[in-house]
Amino acid sequence: MRITRYAAAFAALGVVLAGCSSEAGDTVEDAADAPVEVEENVDFEAGTTMAELAEAGTMTVGTKFDQPGFGLRTPAGTPEGFDVEVAKIIAAELGIAPEDITWTETVSANREAFIEEGRVDMVVATYTINDDRKQRIDFAGPYYEAGQDIMVAEGNPLGIQGPEDLAGKNVCSVEGSTPAEEIRTNYPEAQLTLFDVYSKCADALANGQVDAVTTDNVILTGLVAGSPDQFDLVGNPFTEEPYGIGIPKGDDEFRAFINDTLEQAYESGAWAEAWDSTAGAISGTEAPEPPAVDRY
Repeated sequence: MRITRYAAAFAALGVVLAGCSSEAGDTVEDAADAPVEVEENVDFEAGTTMAELAEAGTMTVGTKFDQPGFGLRTPAGTPEGFDVEVAKIIAAELGIAPEDITWTETVSANREAFIEEGRVDMVVATYTINDDRKQRIDFAGPYYEAGQDIMVAEGNPLGIQGPEDLAGKNVCSVEGSTPAEEIRTNYPEAQLTLFDVYSKCADALANGQVDAVTTDNVILTGLVAGSPDQFDLVGNPFTEEPYGIGIPKGDDEFRAFINDTLEQAYESGAWAEAWDSTAGAISGTEAPEPPAVDRY
């Protein structure tokens, strides 16, 4: 399996958030789709999720629509980013082409519900693996490890260097996210403002409604890259956020299949190419060492 780079997608950091509009996804320039090598003549054990999806020839994937580099909706209405490319890699192993994937926007607060209700087959959406979520759904992966950081106004006028400096500050994050829970639990003196998507937090920071935005560093990097004259990244991650792929609880065969596919993508270089053409292009960083898959 091979992913062809599409350097034009983020040429010279050409992804622009156009002021970080709160209308998620209508703020990027068109980028070419990254073609994948779709497996042919796939064969899975009858009754498994893999067999059902392969026979259908289509699947529904939940992802973010407002996060540059990971999941950002294009003017054409389809998302692009690292999470999107990871999902395409998994779909291709099922014999499903990118054009046969239905993309459903999932925000932090509804990811578990969408999986439980069968509205999506899997969620690939900067989705931190944690024990609370494992009570409701299962995770394959992790396929990336981020860390919570803080975005401030350009020039950092309040001198915020870490979470301990958020006391008394109005801090924005997203409802249902692990970063919001981190602030609520461990830094209660911060005043927490919650929205459903991070682009609204960026708007709030830009207009002075909040003093800072906190979430995973890779999400904030994309927002800063889109508006470098408005925002700065503190650059001091203070948590570990392993990103996993959410699937229905108890579907061990599907989880093992996705884990196998991720490890194959690590070995083949497809995972690194997916990074380089999306999040890596925005952040200017080469693909990191992929995390070890946790076959719990």
